[in-house]
Amino acid sequence: MPQLDFRAPRLFIDGPLNAGATVGLDRNQSNYLGNVLRLAAGETVLVFNGRDGEWQAAIAGRKRPDNLTMLAQTRPQDHLPDVAYVFAPLKHARLDYMVQKAVEMGAASLQPVMTRFTQVSRVNSERMRANVIEAAEQCGILSLAEVAEPVALDRYLGQREAQRLLIFCDEAAGVADPLQALKSSQKASNGIDVLIGPEGGFAEEERALLLRQPNILRLALGPRILRADTAGVAALALVQAALGDWAPNGP
Repeated sequence: MPQLDFRAPRLFIDGPLNAGATVGLDRNQSNYLGNVLRLAAGETVLVFNGRDGEWQAAIAGRKRPDNLTMLAQTRPQDHLPDVAYVFAPLKHARLDYMVQKAVEMGAASLQPVMTRFTQVSRVNSERMRANVIEAAEQCGILSLAEVAEPVALDRYLGQREAQRLLIFCDEAAGVADPLQALKSSQKASNGIDVLIGPEGGFAEEERALLLRQPNILRLALGPRILRADTAGVAALALVQAALGDWAPNGP
């Protein structure tokens, strides 16, 4: 694992980063650096954009931080494992938590799906993206997870790539060794979709539809019923340990 500077402030910049480039700060970023962190011109921060690696940048501005000048690249760009987190959205704070933890666990994309027992009818995609950026800033992550618009479960299943491994976390599945089940899977080379349902579980017709899908692995997450946000963290940890970039021979 590369050495990370956890003490240096870190900022997401939505623009190209290269040596000598100057990037303007928006009002919120200027306020954060100048009024919250009390940084002044000449001091440095770390910045990233999800494409060009991480850079050390110098603050410039007379009365408050106005822009950043790129000094040197501190880390090259990396790539996330091809793991999509597919989930029935939750309400407010618990959805924020779910998104942040999925990012920390290395999900490359986030796909909300609406099921019969989904608790919410609308999803704030901009808020989800803000949580993605915040988690990446705080945890030293270089690649940003993509945020997809919500779709109905049946539509998602109809349009997903059939060669991807669909890991269906099902509370009704027989309890077995989930880590061994994942390690025994030979169908993950084309990407992985990890599906977590709503608090009320899947309806029977939804479960039947899921079990008819190609390249599916039905997985139990232990002997206890987990809340949806807890299940997401547990499932992603298992997937990363068995098939993802936690595994000894992972991508």
